[in-house]
Parts: sequence; C-alpha cells; structure tokens
Amino acid sequence: MTQTSDVTVPRSTAGGGRWRRWAARESIEDYSLRYAPTTFRRWAPVVVASTALGGIAYLADYAIGASVVLANGTPSALVGILLAAVVIFVTGIPIAYYSARYAVDMDLLTRGAGFGYLGSTITSLIYASFTFIFFALEGSIMAQAFELGLGIPLPVGYLITSLVVIPIVVYGMKALAKLQAWTQPIWLLIFVAPLVALGLQQPEAYSRFLAFAGPSGDGVHLLGVGLAAGVALSLIAQIGEQVDYLRFMPPLTGQNRLRWWSAVLAAGPGWVILGAVKQLAGGLLAVWILDQVGQAAAVEPIQQFVHGLGLVLPTWAVLPVAVFFVVLSQIKINVTNAYSGSLSWSNFFSRVLHAHPGRVVWIFLNVGIALALMELGVFGFLNAVLGFYSNVAIAWIGAVVADLVINKPILRLSPSYIEFKRAHLHAVNPVGFGSMVIASVFSILAFFGAFGALLAAFSPFLALAIAFVLSPVLCLATRGRYYLARADELRPPLRDHTGALSIESLTCGACGGSYERPDLAGCPYHRGGVVCSLCCSLETGCGDACRKPAGGTVDLAMPPSGSPAPAPVTGWRS
Repeated sequence: MTQTSDVTVPRSTAGGGRWRRWAARESIEDYSLRYAPTTFRRWAPVVVASTALGGIAYLADYAIGASVVLANGTPSALVGILLAAVVIFVTGIPIAYYSARYAVDMDLLTRGAGFGYLGSTITSLIYASFTFIFFALEGSIMAQAFELGLGIPLPVGYLITSLVVIPIVVYGMKALAKLQAWTQPIWLLIFVAPLVALGLQQPEAYSRFLAFAGPSGDGVHLLGVGLAAGVALSLIAQIGEQVDYLRFMPPLTGQNRLRWWSAVLAAGPGWVILGAVKQLAGGLLAVWILDQVGQAAAVEPIQQFVHGLGLVLPTWAVLPVAVFFVVLSQIKINVTNAYSGSLSWSNFFSRVLHAHPGRVVWIFLNVGIALALMELGVFGFLNAVLGFYSNVAIAWIGAVVADLVINKPILRLSPSYIEFKRAHLHAVNPVGFGSMVIASVFSILAFFGAFGALLAAFSPFLALAIAFVLSPVLCLATRGRYYLARADELRPPLRDHTGALSIESLTCGACGGSYERPDLAGCPYHRGGVVCSLCCSLETGCGDACRKPAGGTVDLAMPPSGSPAPAPVTGWRS
C-alpha cells in the first residue's frame, strides 16, 4: 500500500477491485465512517465553532416563525418557541460534549449511546430525512428568490438550488470552513439591518407584533403553545449537523479548556439561541407585511427581506440585495445539509450493504431526494411536515441524551466512552432502540389525536418524556448487557496514562493503513490481529469471528501467531 498525506491507494485484490479514488481521499471523505484522528483535527476551537455556526444562516427559521405566529398568535408562539429553545439547548449539551470529546459524528455517537451497531441504522434514516427535508425547505426559499428577483420559474429554480451546492460539499470540511468564514460578516450585517431599521423608523411594528392575537384570540393559549413548540422542536436534530463539525475539535487539554468548552457550547447547543431569534424575527416581519402581501406571501423570507431592506437601501438596490442575501443564506445551510446527509447515508448503507463507494455518491442521493420534495411542493406543507417529524426526531434525541446523562455517569451500566466499532457492539441494544420506538409510537398516536387535542399539540414532549424515562428503565432491566458484545482488550489500551484517548497508531490487517488506536479493534480474521473500523464494517466473510471464536478462545490482545491470510474486503466496489 502506498500512502501520502492525502491519498491512500491500496493494492488491488482478487475480487476486491480498487477503491474509488474519492473514497480513498480523506480530504474528500472527511472520515465519514470512522473516528476523526488527531492528525486531521488541526483547526483551532474558534475555527471549528465558526464553521459549525455558519450553517445557522438558514432562513427556514423565518418561515417557521412566521407560520406559527400567524397560525397561533404572537403570545402563544413566543412561549412555544422559547420552550422549544430551552429543550433543544439542554439536550444539545451532552451530545455536543461527547461528540467533540470522542471525535465521532452523530451516527457513531448513537451506536454507542444505547442503540447498537444495526439498531442505529434507523436513526441514520431519521437523521438523513432531517437533512433532505430541510434541504428541500431551504432550496424552496432560494427558488422563491430566483423567481421574484430573476424571473426564473420555480421548477428550474429548484434544480439550480440543488446543483449549486454540490461542488462545495464534495471537498468537505476544508472547503466548508473557508466558505463559512468568508461569508459570515456579510450575512450578519444584512441580517441585522432590517430589524434595527424597523425599530428606529417604525417602532410601533414591534408593539403590533407583540399584540398580534392570530385566529385564537388574545393571550396565551395552551394548544397554541404546544403547536408552536412542536413545529420548532422539529429542529432538534440540528444538533447532529453541529456535531458533524464539532467532531473536528482538537483534543481537550488543560491549556485549551476554556476555549474548548466555549466553542463546544456556542456551536453545539448554542445554535438554538440564534435560531429562536430568527424565528421571532420572521414572525415580526410577517406581521409587519401581512396587510401588504397577504398571509401566503408573508411567510416567505424573500418577501420579508424585500420589505425590510427597503428601509435601509435605495429602491434600485433592494431586490438585488434581498435576492443575494437569500441565496447566500441558503447556500451556507444547504452545503451543511448535503454534507451531513452524505455522512448519514454513508453510515446507513455501509452497515446494510457492506459497501462504501464514497461519500460523494450519497451527496447526489441526498440532493436528489430533496429536489423531488421541492418539485412536490413541500414548502406548502411546512407546519404539517415539521410537526410530524418532530415526534420521531425528539424520541431519538431523548433516548440518546438519557444514555449520556443517566446510564453512563449515574447508573454506570453503559460504557463511559463512546464505542462505535462493529467488533465490540451487539447488533441491537434494546435500551436506546426500544425507548425510541416505543416513544415514537405513542407520540405519533397522540399527534393524530388518539389521546385528545391537548396531547396532540404536545406530542413531541410526550415523545421526549417517554424516551428519557424508558432508557434508564430498560438499562436497569437488562443490566446493561447489550452495550458491549466483548471488551476492548487490544494493546496498547484505548486510553493513555493521562486518561485521554491514545494516539498510538497500528496497521490494519485488512487494508494495510495506519490508524489511531480508537479506530481499531482486535481481529482474529485478518493477518496481524488488528482491523480498522471501516474495514470491520465492510467485511462480509468473517462471520463475526471476534465474538464467536471457533475451537476455543482467540487472544485479541496480541496478534495471533500463524493467523490465516485475510479474505479480500469485498465491500469497496469499483
């Protein structure tokens, strides 16, 4: 095998073919299926955080805020939005910490947080659906700007919005970091300008917004709070996109502790602070322009910014700047949606098909599904789509968080670290997987009215409560025996003498690559007794020999003597 700093080109094997070139380039792959090694995580905490927060430029928040305010009135919508923000912030803290601490993305984190190796395939689909649903919503907003500003028909605009992000997403974190850093100051300036100008020139607009009753009448209405919070809670899976960047945080040390924690909290759960502000801004602008454009157009961010920028720009510049802002915002978020979707699909198909043709392939799949949703008019069903989706998403997040904050540190029946490798995990762990499924079923029944109007409105909170309580209950009932299929006894140990993850490297017996210790497992099937997590995932011929050794035990702590030559790893298909 020949290795460079960027490309690993393995020898051709009989029947295995060659890896696709892009799948062998980690500058493109971004460790999409494995632990991100310290050698790759060279960005400063502030760079990682700013890149993660760059994607929060999306304008779906404006549409969400506008729709829930117009549907439920400002008092109820305000309480619902803030309630959802608190839930999202609190649940995001442990997820952000564990991802940054153990350098794993949301899919790998879920595996080790109570779902098991195959059990987490369902959550990969949930996460992938989040990325393409929101890609479609954001793309629809961009296409509306193209139609209003450039006269491009919506179907053509949908296609343009889908294709424009692909060249950037192909090159992963390095390209995304540059894009977000260069565009963030411009975005912030245009974002703030209409809100400040409205407050200075027409302060009564703020008073009118706060007093807007909507169809439900004056005051806060419990059903309205629940409906507004349910739509806002659909964004809870956004933490997955945040940790897809936070996994590239440098290791936590005594020297960088303050900067590390500040970056993790700001870019992890902290995203929702700006998100809630944007939702309220969308409601404000929608109420302000409601009489001028009508309810259907008032929820469109392009209309909101055309009128808002009219307060600060000459007439001839308003439409071009508004279109530019919408396009910039949507590119900043949709590169993240496409990127995170490619990671999730890679994880899903690698487990189901034992194949990985490269992350780039799944970019096209994710974008293609989003394009189909746009063409079907998903934007017109915004509240219904997000309200239903939030039930499943929050059941998943609730089960993961319960494992991270109760089962690991308090019950100590879940491993203290994140174990994501196939060689060490059971296929399905009923603790997280069972909690999510049961919580989803009851919350969806509630969403469709099986338990009355009040629980229908608060069905996502029912999902959260059931998943959060059921996870430790199932953990105690099973005594945690479904977390690890076998202990990690490979030497050197997983942690060094300081307690940090070991950075020592070993050679994978399947592909010949050199990988850091957290990405490796003992393996009796491959020469050398060691296999990397990706080759382990793609292997089809081992029969899980590490868990079920034939003819006695196999010493997985040291390479077995006289081990047979490995069978070709057939998962990589050319």
